[in-house]
Amino acid sequence: MEFIIASYEQVDRMCEITDMAKRQLKNLGLDQWQKGYPSREVWMEDARTGCTYLAVEGDEILGIFAFQKEPDPSYAVIDGEWLTDGRYASMHRVCVSDACKGRGVAGKMFEHGFRLAREAGFPSVRIDTHPGNMPMQRALEKSGFVRCGEIVLAEGCEAGDKRIAFERILE
Repeated sequence: MEFIIASYEQVDRMCEITDMAKRQLKNLGLDQWQKGYPSREVWMEDARTGCTYLAVEGDEILGIFAFQKEPDPSYAVIDGEWLTDGRYASMHRVCVSDACKGRGVAGKMFEHGFRLAREAGFPSVRIDTHPGNMPMQRALEKSGFVRCGEIVLAEGCEAGDKRIAFERILE
């Protein structure tokens, strides 16, 4: 498995994988990603800015994640406590193709995000997920993330929704 920066040519497949994730979340009875996020426009902007990475084998896209170096407005206030103060990287929009579930793709994507963060000099990586998204919470904890508390999304069509916040200190 290798990682490449997403381009416009891959947006259609990225949307297909996102739709798979949206169906899975809906089947779990969750409202996460059911309000139009992430959308084609989000993926197009990510392709423009070069912040989204694809896990690929040959021509097959296995998974997607966005890596961000700027502070996330949703992380400014937490009911709980972050593990670190100051600079951090964050990962968002993590999803894996249905055909690749159970193959460790998410864990490898997290590891690549940790590598990107280390290379950029960040001491930690933050991420959040829906309180009911137990599959993602298990994946996060398996990858060394620590539950830090609850945040409220500050922007977009999910603004006001609560999420569980996690952080992983890098060594």
